[in-house]
Amino acid sequence: MAMMMYMSKSYSIAEARAQLPKLVREAERGAEVELTRRGEKVAVLLSVATRTHLEDAGTNFWDRLVAFRHDHPTRDLPPRAALRGLRQRDQGRPVKL
Repeated sequence: MAMMMYMSKSYSIAEARAQLPKLVREAERGAEVELTRRGEKVAVLLSVATRTHLEDAGTNFWDRLVAFRHDHPTRDLPPRAALRGLRQRDQGRPVKL
């Protein structure tokens, strides 16, 4: 699913009421449409695609790992011999914490 993200736009509830079809189109395109009441942010209008994406982000780690392994089988990885010698064995630069 390709989603384009646009700048967040803010509208008062009165403005939103008058321009609802336009705001829905903006949300469908990926814009974050914020609704305000007396200058306070009170709601956000989202597209179904954005909502689905956010809900899917809640799946647990194991389900995501299984899906990743399904999409990227280990047989597609280069053989271990091809990766040998790529890792640096030194301690790296000193860091002060």
